[in-house]
Amino acid sequence: MRHFAVIGSGPSGFYTAEALNKAFGEQARVDIIDRYPVPYGLIRFGVAPDHQSLKAVAKRYDKVAESPGAALIGNVDVGRDVSVAELLDAYDAVVLATGAPNDRKLGIEGEDLPGVFGSAAFVGWYNGHPEFADLDPPLGGTDAVVIGNGNVALDCARILSKTHAEFDGSDIAGHALDALDRSAIRTVTLLGRRGPHQIAMTPKELGELGHLEAASPVVDGDDFPPVEADEPLEPGHRKSITILRGFAAAGADPAKPKRIVFDFFARPLRIEGDGTAQRVIVERTEVDEAGGARGTGETYTVPAGLVISCIGYSTPQIADVPYDERSGRFRNDGGRISDRLYCVGWARRGPTGTIGTNRPDGYEVAGLIEAAMPPGTGGERRGAEALGEVLSSRGVRPTSFDDWRSIEQAEESAARPGAPREKMVRAEQWMATLGRLPK
Repeated sequence: MRHFAVIGSGPSGFYTAEALNKAFGEQARVDIIDRYPVPYGLIRFGVAPDHQSLKAVAKRYDKVAESPGAALIGNVDVGRDVSVAELLDAYDAVVLATGAPNDRKLGIEGEDLPGVFGSAAFVGWYNGHPEFADLDPPLGGTDAVVIGNGNVALDCARILSKTHAEFDGSDIAGHALDALDRSAIRTVTLLGRRGPHQIAMTPKELGELGHLEAASPVVDGDDFPPVEADEPLEPGHRKSITILRGFAAAGADPAKPKRIVFDFFARPLRIEGDGTAQRVIVERTEVDEAGGARGTGETYTVPAGLVISCIGYSTPQIADVPYDERSGRFRNDGGRISDRLYCVGWARRGPTGTIGTNRPDGYEVAGLIEAAMPPGTGGERRGAEALGEVLSSRGVRPTSFDDWRSIEQAEESAARPGAPREKMVRAEQWMATLGRLPK
């Protein structure tokens, strides 16, 4: 029997577990280890709560967790409760699928002022992440700035601009919905260092902004090159530009009180305020010959009582695992870190691609593991049995997939009308549901 540990129960973790089970068949036991008793990682804590169709992929992951060759081991923090070296002693191979949950810093003056947040924190707040349940973003002012030109920036702007009724059917955290109901924000400005042709926004997410009940997108038509310049673009990207051109042509809807303003060619220089964020000082840019943003020296001010930075993420470090500081991920060669230690997903390649991108990535790394372990070799390690002994000696009480089902049932039972669930947002709530004290 081969024993594998996959660290992280997000998309990359589940796809890797699926691939390992297919590669080794009945000779594989895959333990999916997560720091929380609730699985799915990015699906639960990152995907926007009003994008329930994307969250439906979790049903596929359920089949993996419920298969005879796999198990979910929750409430175990690798690096704190057990080391990677100890896991390598217990398992034939260890795969790090820890994602990239940490915000990258802006690197500008004032980013540590109250009222300035990274998108991981802000998204975690409205998605019920336990680390950010008490974030309390300031929503009493009329202006917010979102820095970035990707889909996460669109998510943040959209969530800030929706009405209560538009969250029907979503699983937005109750504390966030209550706070957004009281929000005074009327203008959300999206700052992008370069122009429309350089955005990383997809058509579906962009198109949603044109159908909001109380907010309309505002785009300056002068920011676009001649329409002929759209032709060489990849079809999906060209469609996004077409949507932006449509927003520019339509102008702001006077019947809607809120605005989502696309401010292209805008580099934030610093964030200012008297003890809290009040404005962003921005430099006008132009795209240089290499496609980068070059400052023009012209500056202006954008008011903002709330600033959300959506400029990327990094993987948290784990003791004794080689790390690439520049790229913010584990140092690896095609997914291999060292003997019997691998990484997948964002922990391998950085925060790029879609949820589905993680499937071929997981299968590729599973193939490397299979090639390194021909039939008839190994089999002397004890996997979950050995891990259980380590955890028991430290007073750690792991949870199972059945435990998650109990939490899930409690969340579904507590859901407000029309919502799929009311997320518990604290470890104490999860463990109390299971009749246990938190570790």
